[in-house]
Amino acid sequence: MTDAALKMAEPAVGMRSLRVLARLLDYPTEELQAAAGELIEIIDQERRLSAALRTALMDWCQRTADGDLLELQSEYVALFDKGRATSLLLFEHVHGESRDRGQAMVDLMDEYKAAGFELDARELPDYLPVFLEYLSTCDDAEVGRWLGEIRHILGLLTARLEDRDADHALVPRALLALIGAEAEADAHREEVKGEKRDDTPEALDAVWEEEAVRFSAESDEDCALQSAEGRRLAERKNVTQSEAVRVLDPAASARKH
Repeated sequence: MTDAALKMAEPAVGMRSLRVLARLLDYPTEELQAAAGELIEIIDQERRLSAALRTALMDWCQRTADGDLLELQSEYVALFDKGRATSLLLFEHVHGESRDRGQAMVDLMDEYKAAGFELDARELPDYLPVFLEYLSTCDDAEVGRWLGEIRHILGLLTARLEDRDADHALVPRALLALIGAEAEADAHREEVKGEKRDDTPEALDAVWEEEAVRFSAESDEDCALQSAEGRRLAERKNVTQSEAVRVLDPAASARKH
C-alpha cells in the first residue's frame, strides 16, 4: 500500500479499512486514483464508522479519482512537507528532536519485528501510513491499545487539518471514531486557533537558518532523524494514560447507524 516494500500478514478480519486510511494519507499517485473504487467499497463496509463519516470518506476517494494528479500532489506537499504541525511522523509529535525519539524508533521497530512485520529502509517506522499498515494485521485489542496511546496526536492532527480545510483530517477523525474518542479533536480546537503557522515562508526560512547552524549528527541514526524525510511531526511530551481502550463493536455501531 505504501511505497515501501512491506512484508506483512494479511489484514485481520475487519481491519482492511485501516489499510484504506493508510493509502489515503500517502502521496497521491495514479495507482491511488485507479484504486478509488476498491477503497470506496471497503469503506462502505466499515460499520464501525458512522454513515456520515463513511460518506465523507467515500466522497473524498471519488474527488481523488476525479482530480488533477499534479494539483493533488502539490496540495499534499504544501500540507505535509512544509512545517511540522501536520507531520505524519508520530514520534516527532511525542519527542520533537530529542534523543528519546531514536530510542522510541528502536522500540517500535522491535514491535514490528516481533510481529513479523518488516519495512523497507526508506520508510521510518513512525510514519502514520506505515503504522496503520501494521495495525491492520493486529487484533481488535491491540489496535485499540495503540490508537488509545496516540489519540492525543490524532486529536491534534484532526484539529489542525480541519483548520486548513484538508480532506486528510478525515483519517485521524476516523481512527478516533474507531475507539469512540472523537471528542479528542474538539479538545484541541481552541489551542489550534491560537497557534502560529509554521508553514509560512518566514517560518520556513527560520527553520533553514537554524538547521544550517546546528547540523551535527553523531551517528547514522541521528542523520536519518535530522533528514528532510525524518522530520515531520512535533508535539506531546506528556505520558498517555494507560486506561483500556477498545475498538468499537461493529454490531453495536450498526445498530446506532
